[in-house]
Amino acid sequence: MNTLIFIACGGAVGALLRYSLQVAIPATTGKLPVAMLLANVLGSLAMGILFVLIQEKTLLAEWLRPLLMVGLLGAFTTFSTFSLDTIRLLEAGQFAVAVTNILLSVVLSVGAAYIGITITRLLSQ
Repeated sequence: MNTLIFIACGGAVGALLRYSLQVAIPATTGKLPVAMLLANVLGSLAMGILFVLIQEKTLLAEWLRPLLMVGLLGAFTTFSTFSLDTIRLLEAGQFAVAVTNILLSVVLSVGAAYIGITITRLLSQ
């Protein structure tokens, strides 16, 4: 039961952070959805860092995994919003921007997770 509470609390905070980012950086039709791109890249970086600190090095308590990795980052970074933004760009005839969004989101987010893992492994030796 505690795990579900941790996920719910983390998810609430993650959703509020994502919403705040979207308000701070509003998307304009036909433009790259920068807020979602930023959320996915920052969330991937944080996921990489937390993976090492919690799972590999056990420098943080295991109970933080559902709170931070599943709840907070799960709600902060959303593939469904990325998908909708991309479809809206395609429907608006912005093929090049849609492809740019796909490539940047995937490459930068995976790269950010890798950087987070690599740096945290190095720093925690």
